[in-house]
Amino acid sequence: MTTVRTRFAPSPTGFIHLGNIRSALYPWAFARASGGVFVLRIEDTDLERSSQAAVDVIIEGMKWLGLDHDEGPFYQMQRMDRYKVVLADLVAAGHVYPCYMSMVELDALRERQMANKEKPRYDGTWRPEAGKTLPPVPEGVKPVLRFKNPQEGVVAWDDKVKGLIEISNHELDDLVIARPDGTPTYNFCVVVDDIDMAITHVVRGDDHVNNTPRQINIFRALGQEPPVYAHLPTVMTETVDEQGEKHVSKMSKRNGAKPVTQYRDEGYLPDAMVNYLARLGWSHGDDEIFSREQFLEWFNLDHLGRSAAQFDDAKLRWVNAQHLKAMDDSALALLVAEQLGKQGITADDRLPRICGLFKDRCDTTVALAGWAAAFYADVVPTEAERAQHVTEAIRPALDTLAEKLAAIAWDKASIAAAIKETIAAHGIKMPQLAMPVRVLVMGTAQTPSLDAVLELQNKQTILDRLQNR
Repeated sequence: MTTVRTRFAPSPTGFIHLGNIRSALYPWAFARASGGVFVLRIEDTDLERSSQAAVDVIIEGMKWLGLDHDEGPFYQMQRMDRYKVVLADLVAAGHVYPCYMSMVELDALRERQMANKEKPRYDGTWRPEAGKTLPPVPEGVKPVLRFKNPQEGVVAWDDKVKGLIEISNHELDDLVIARPDGTPTYNFCVVVDDIDMAITHVVRGDDHVNNTPRQINIFRALGQEPPVYAHLPTVMTETVDEQGEKHVSKMSKRNGAKPVTQYRDEGYLPDAMVNYLARLGWSHGDDEIFSREQFLEWFNLDHLGRSAAQFDDAKLRWVNAQHLKAMDDSALALLVAEQLGKQGITADDRLPRICGLFKDRCDTTVALAGWAAAFYADVVPTEAERAQHVTEAIRPALDTLAEKLAAIAWDKASIAAAIKETIAAHGIKMPQLAMPVRVLVMGTAQTPSLDAVLELQNKQTILDRLQNR
């Protein structure tokens, strides 16, 4: 049985966003679900736009999401010698020929074709054929190398997302596979890489569909069968133009997409991101929330969706909130401690219990750290909250509560008893006392159960805050 081998092959020409990383998630998941191998390949032949910083962000984002690769990263620019060897083999086998048509001539040809309402394409001027006389070779011109695409028949493949796709070879012109300086081009390099890395399944965005028939023909010219292809629909996102009108367009840097690592900094959980991204083009019945383990148990290429998915920030937050609530308090506390550290706050062993108390109210670890900060740093209620809740009428009850709290053992039952005794002594209702206490202690009138909040706080801190009114 052939081992499944998949790959993620990004171009390091900018930061990696969620639309890009989904193209890593599915091949990673398929390799893991199949007991296969996941390869990371960096397609860095665009020298002007590629950067090491972009490579670093790709690797950092994948590491955060837990999309671990088994082999690589391999860099195309470090494999140029290999490409040139294969290119020479193709030339020797008669699959490649030099083309001396200049860019000026090529542009003029395309203009004529468009004027005649024809598809703009290279017309095979320099393609050698039996009985054909080629133009004289111009002096001082370095040729490109073109692949001799078959002129008859069709290229067909059974796409795991789109089904059977057939392209007539007549529709494909002779592709440039090496530039005048001898540097091989993208479509050729990809084929050599996939052969050398024994890739069995290529899962990528459907913007590559037009490349696929060309690549399949190169595979076959090299005596190899192509891998199984699955072309994923685009991830769409909603944008608002200068006139305030909403538009749905492809997720991209130009359309406001954020780097993957920014979601980490904003307090999203890796497993929640994997859950959300998985559902942007794949489904398992009606299951919305699932663990990473469940995803890998269920995943296959047969349930990839054919329709474009739309990114929804509110849905992502909801998914993150569900994972946050389900997460172990001690594990969650480690992430919240990191967020607190960014504020210069050092947490202690109370943090897991604080997380357990407040996590149902939060959708990110940043929001949870906001609650936790009240246990470690000064709290300053807004003037509006103070004026609304900490009134002259309630001050005597606050004094009574402070006296009772000062005299008790610091546990939840004793605190609850002190609150009830204060309410009874002043003939008031729970909210009349609880709201101002919350404002003074936590800076807001809405918190979980008051005795639970007070019990987690330092006793002297509570007494000081009740006096600070």
